[in-house]
Amino acid sequence: MQASNGCYNGESASTSNELQNGTCSFEDNVEINGDVHKTISTKIRSQTDQDIIRLIGQHLRGLGLNRTAEQLMKESGCRLDHPSAARFQTHVVEGDWVQAEKDLGDLKMLLENQHSLVEMKFLLLEQKYMELLEDGHVLEALQCLRHELTPLRFNTNRVHELSSYMMCQDNMELKQMSHWEGKGAHSRQKLMEKLQAFLPPSVMLPPRRLQTLLHQAVELQKDRCPYHNSKSESSLENVSLLIDHTCTKEQFPCETVQILKDHCDEVWFCRFSNDGTKLATGSKDNNVIIWDVNPETLELTHSKTLDNHPGGVTFLAWSPDDTYLIACGPDDSSDLWVWNVETGGLKIKMNHSPEDSLTTCAWNQDGKRFVCGGTRGQFYQCDLDGNVLDSWEGVRVQCLWCRKDGKTVLAADTHHRIRGYNFEDLTDFNIVCLNIDRLQEGHSVMSFTCDDSGRLALLNVATQGVHLWDIEDRVLVRKFQGVTQGYYTIHSCFGGVNQVFIASGSEDNKVYIWHIKREMPIAVLLGHTRTVNCVSWNPVYPSMLASASDDGTVRIWGPAERYRTSSKGQSLNISNTNV
Repeated sequence: MQASNGCYNGESASTSNELQNGTCSFEDNVEINGDVHKTISTKIRSQTDQDIIRLIGQHLRGLGLNRTAEQLMKESGCRLDHPSAARFQTHVVEGDWVQAEKDLGDLKMLLENQHSLVEMKFLLLEQKYMELLEDGHVLEALQCLRHELTPLRFNTNRVHELSSYMMCQDNMELKQMSHWEGKGAHSRQKLMEKLQAFLPPSVMLPPRRLQTLLHQAVELQKDRCPYHNSKSESSLENVSLLIDHTCTKEQFPCETVQILKDHCDEVWFCRFSNDGTKLATGSKDNNVIIWDVNPETLELTHSKTLDNHPGGVTFLAWSPDDTYLIACGPDDSSDLWVWNVETGGLKIKMNHSPEDSLTTCAWNQDGKRFVCGGTRGQFYQCDLDGNVLDSWEGVRVQCLWCRKDGKTVLAADTHHRIRGYNFEDLTDFNIVCLNIDRLQEGHSVMSFTCDDSGRLALLNVATQGVHLWDIEDRVLVRKFQGVTQGYYTIHSCFGGVNQVFIASGSEDNKVYIWHIKREMPIAVLLGHTRTVNCVSWNPVYPSMLASASDDGTVRIWGPAERYRTSSKGQSLNISNTNV
């Protein structure tokens, strides 16, 4: 009788009733001190217990502990794989293609999808063909191609590609052309893993299933940890499986590690460069200061001052390659400056007309164009020389963002909404609205930014605070609680590893931080004495956060001192291994 529940089917198998109920038991003869004893194994009634035993057995076998794995299976009465699947795996790994093909016939009735048999046979014959070519058996390879692969009538394009490999002069050319690693145990094991994908887990466990489950468990714990802000390791070697993962608040950027006081008036804006090595700050004192980030200590030093911005600097934007920096002024400013950051030289000063208001901007992904505008009713696309390429009249914008498609610009306007503008076909459309067909807030959108995916938009809304929108589905995802937002322009940001955190300044002089999945703040940072106008999270060093305030300072936030003592700057990207 064939057991269907993964139990070992030995000579002294249990009754059919027990097998159908998922019970595994059998009798065996064991020699102890010269005497032969008949033993009956423990009955494994639970399907969960059977699965765990199989997972352990697979892991033991992967470690080369074959005898231990066999003893576990024998004592428990369970089997690791279906006998037909086990034979099939042995023949594939040994390169016995004739027997492996026969084994497929035995596995046919065990497949969940009978059409998978053709694809499995194709993969098997493909490996056989490639190995024949590598061994120099060109005629046999040709026979395999013509009389075995082609009659399957499966993946004809791949068959044609395989036939082209016969023109290769040597094995090196064959491997380069086919991107195939060559004949060997590793190549055959990769083939077996492809074939296993077609077999139900009751027949054969997926490769390294226990490691996969443990990795998923670790990632889930990290995902649920409110303060996890370190780059996840792809392997399990750097974590402990003996305790649950936990990050403390001390490992999060909650402590002031540096106060920058070089501005002599209110600081209105701050933004880290895309490569994380610089910070730009703009102030009411008419200056932009460029700060260098030390990659080892992550401390900032004053690099250069870009001066002479009448009225002050309220907005800054780095070009994608960090070569240029655009500086914009307050509501009544008609000037826009494009600086070369490396040389400190002014590339262009743009002033389209005295009636213009150029208070916000955004770079196109190509780094050769940018968009700019303001609240007086104009909206331009320009090149690096300040030439206007396109314009939209009658659009009074509060904030701009260029999407990664290179042609669409999102603009928050004075009608409490965000609209999309396509500069290729010169069309515009609603993006964000409380109505079903557009995305619109009931109050003024003072500023907004998008995450790296371009799907999520973070809005600072007058008198309402920070709102998170999904601009693909056009739905309000979350309203973050705690922040004090009146009619001042406050710039919030995404940040941390995988941008799972939200940070914002506030009119109550605090910095608020939320996990993207939680409405209540996970941290409230104290230190500023006046309104916090802008925050910026370092995109490369995720435990480094900057905030700019009307108190004339810029604060750099990081973890507690004991988590930032590494000599190579890795401290602010420390990985907690307590998992």
